[in-house]
Amino acid sequence: MGESNDLKPNTLFVKVFGAGLPEVDGLFIPSTAPPAESESGMVSSLGYWNGRMAWDRADGKSARSPALSYSNSYKSWRICRLDGHLAYDMTCDDEMPPTDKAWHVYKKGVAPAPQVVIHHFDPRQPCPKPNVVFVLGGPGAGKGTMCELAESQLGWTHLSTGDLLRAEREAGGSAAATIDEYIKAGKLVPNEVVVTLLKNAMETVTRTTGRNNFLLDGFPRSMDNLEGWYEVFGREELPKMLYFECPFEVLEKRILGRAKYTGRSDDNIESIKLRFDTFKTETLPIVEFFKSKELCAEVDTGQDRQSVYARVESNLAEYTDKNLAAKPLTERAEMLLGLRPYPGQDTKE
Repeated sequence: MGESNDLKPNTLFVKVFGAGLPEVDGLFIPSTAPPAESESGMVSSLGYWNGRMAWDRADGKSARSPALSYSNSYKSWRICRLDGHLAYDMTCDDEMPPTDKAWHVYKKGVAPAPQVVIHHFDPRQPCPKPNVVFVLGGPGAGKGTMCELAESQLGWTHLSTGDLLRAEREAGGSAAATIDEYIKAGKLVPNEVVVTLLKNAMETVTRTTGRNNFLLDGFPRSMDNLEGWYEVFGREELPKMLYFECPFEVLEKRILGRAKYTGRSDDNIESIKLRFDTFKTETLPIVEFFKSKELCAEVDTGQDRQSVYARVESNLAEYTDKNLAAKPLTERAEMLLGLRPYPGQDTKE
């Protein structure tokens, strides 16, 4: 008879929605049922069933009614009641309930099948506070490249205010017209729009991945932005800042060089000048403010990329998982650092 006493505690929560069945849609909490023998002969520990995590509804009713658990006999994840009637199932060997595949509608189920989202923190409680580092620098200073490296190699989450704003604009939401107007004019998007996008993005990442180390690329770009941050996150403790320093002539060359690939409407001479002028008048004062607080680490992007990345890695080391920092560079990271050519690139150049 199998035992599963050495498994890590089940501290995850599962949100199920879109089923159209009141007893299925809602929050599933880690199982509180006592150890019991399953149909495959395995004795499950608290929070587990058949050696895998299992969940109950947070409604005060009997344990696992309905349940979200794995069946070793049928090799499938199942959402079913104590009487055994299935509503939905998913035949697979995934360690966790699949969140990116279509579930099968079974007896007592209603089409379409529901969506499943795994939460690393109880969604009924406030989201844990994020650990944030602000990242600033002129347009084309290399912030995005270094943030991508920190994300893939060090486990940090890279959030670009520019990317968030462009995504919101393309989605056609209520703020799309406002965002479009400000971006085309080379001006800063209103505070409430930017801070709301950042807050929502960080909460989503923290709840669904458990990660809470964030690099905020392009924020705060003004003292007004910082005031908006204070309004949402308080004044008790300011995040640290990484400032990527780069001359305008180099920035201009980089942006025009990337324009042929990005297709971005603001990668042109007129927008570059507007953006750089805005950076000097609006953003440099915020950099000086963080320097005065001894919270700003300058990164000279005139160095080779490996040296720049080493500086970034050093400044993030305090909060970086040491196991992630020690892992070998991926192929993508080597490309970003110029240690390996991109696919199709002429190595003779």
